[in-house]
Amino acid sequence: MSIDQMDISTQLCGIRLKNPTILASGILGLSSALLERIAGCGAGAATIKSVTAVERKGHNNPTVIAYEAGMLNAVGYSNAGSVAAQEEFAEVRSIPLPVFGSVVGQTPDEFATAAERLMKCGFDALEIPLSCPHTPGYGTLAGHGTPEATERIARAVCAVTDKPVFVKLSPNVPAIGELALAALEGGAGGVTAVNSMGPGMLIDIEAARPVLDFGFGGVSGPALRPVALRCVYDVYKALRNAGRKAPIIGVGGVSSGEHAMQMIMAGASAVGIGTAVYQRGVSVFSEISNELKHIGKRLNIAHLEDMIGAAND
Repeated sequence: MSIDQMDISTQLCGIRLKNPTILASGILGLSSALLERIAGCGAGAATIKSVTAVERKGHNNPTVIAYEAGMLNAVGYSNAGSVAAQEEFAEVRSIPLPVFGSVVGQTPDEFATAAERLMKCGFDALEIPLSCPHTPGYGTLAGHGTPEATERIARAVCAVTDKPVFVKLSPNVPAIGELALAALEGGAGGVTAVNSMGPGMLIDIEAARPVLDFGFGGVSGPALRPVALRCVYDVYKALRNAGRKAPIIGVGGVSSGEHAMQMIMAGASAVGIGTAVYQRGVSVFSEISNELKHIGKRLNIAHLEDMIGAAND
């Protein structure tokens, strides 16, 4: 079997992706022009940077730092707000790949307001992170990482859009499968597993203070990968045991075809690529796709979708 004979397309709630790589939220997805560039680099889909109902300044710089095991970030959801996002992404339908919106809020109403505005642009799906570990009032610091809050926010967002909603979960929870089931109860079509973990901290010994201005931030990249892989495995198993079926987008330290295959075998239908964009450049999407094809040839895999959950059965 040649590498070109392997079908690496995948499906998320009826959305067909030519390959399973997705630009993760917060990485380059700030404008339509950048999304066009990502489309030309071989990504299967792309997710925009998260948008709030109204403009937010976010945390002060420095907000992102690379270190030997990945990245540490505390951006604080800086963005121009949902009205400005409507203008920026008004022509999102013209971008030649599926594009997912992303909204955050402090309350279910804020999530719903931002979602209703943003989805008028024509995004193919919507991601709602309930899992930020470093922004007061949002995510885990706002108590969004409970089954009750997860279902309540998912229900509020699903009420204002007929597009698939993916709930982005935190790795910092004892039973992530329960959160996934709560998301589906709220009407979500699938889940994204996971957001950054932590929070963590790095200290500048010359200045004798934390490197990030906010002090601590979310840990992503290689350090997160084994945790993210286990979370995907747990979510897939929890859904299967409950008799539920929904796509999982596996995110966390994926930087090669082997990493992507591990996520898929754990139960992911697609994989988010974030830190690896900085490590390998924007060509990482096509490179991972080609690496997956080589793995498929080696293992005699004809269809990538056949491998979803293969290590979990």
